[in-house]
This record gives sequence, C-alpha cells and structure tokens, in this order.
Amino acid sequence: MPRFIVAYVRFVDRVNYRVGRIAMYLLFVLMGILLWSSLSKFTPFPSIWTLEMAQFVMVAYYILGGPYSLQLDSNVRMDLLYGSWSDRTKTWVDAFSIFALIFYLVVLLIGGLDSTAYSLQYGERSPTAWRPYIAPIKIVTIIGIFLMLLQATAFFFRDVAKLRGEEI
Repeated sequence: MPRFIVAYVRFVDRVNYRVGRIAMYLLFVLMGILLWSSLSKFTPFPSIWTLEMAQFVMVAYYILGGPYSLQLDSNVRMDLLYGSWSDRTKTWVDAFSIFALIFYLVVLLIGGLDSTAYSLQYGERSPTAWRPYIAPIKIVTIIGIFLMLLQATAFFFRDVAKLRGEEI
C-alpha cells in the first residue's frame, strides 16, 4: 500500500484510540450527574438541568466512543453466516459492505451539518424548563460521525491491504 494510506490508517487509529479512551471517562461524569440528580431531590430546590445534561453526556459518550468500538472490533455482527466463512471471504465481504456504512455516515454527516448550521444560526434551544442550547451537542455529534467516517475508510484500506497480502 502507498505510504500515505498507511500513514492515514495509523493516524486515524491513533486519533480514535485517544478520543475513545477520553470518552470512556464520560461515564463517570454521567454517574456524577445522576448522583447529583438523586441527591438534589431531597433539597427544597431540585435541579432542573440534570436529566438533559445526563442525556447530552450519554450522547457524547456513545457517539465519541463509536469509532473506538469499531476500531477494537467490539461492534455487534450478525454471525449467522459470517462466522463460518474463511478469513479471505470475510475480508471481501467487509471490503464491500463498508461502502454501505460509508454511504450511511455521509448522509448522516450532511444532515447533521445542516441541522447544526440551523441550530447555530437561530440559537436553537431545548423546549424544557432549563432551555439549554442544542448546538454544542450537535457539534459533538458531527465530530463523532466524522471520526466514524474516518475509521470506516481506514477499515476499507486495511481490508484492501489484507486482500493484497499486506498488513497495515
């Protein structure tokens, strides 16, 4: 494989590894928010922000951890036929089917960019009592989708290299 493709795959793997490792700690942030939510119910002024903030942190945890999960091959596969195939057949199927994922992620990214632009332009806020701005979580979502797209293309290049008898 050309050097720039090998460098690209290694760069994407490093970035998604680091982002994924950082995103893992968002689970502790989520637990802290939910703990505060539980404790604040015993005070005269319960927190109105905890439910939505917990949802936002969960979205960030899920979206930013997705590329890392894909990288570690810990994603869920339908193993009905796949498990009985040879490694070469699996690689061919992976190299072909990754285009469906890439197409899906590109459509998701285009829609997300449009939605984020709208949110930034009009200052979109949640219709709850707390009324937080929605743009920050949409930006995090766009970053996560983009990182997943990068990881999917890195997997494609890795599969092509494997089919050529090389290893990245």
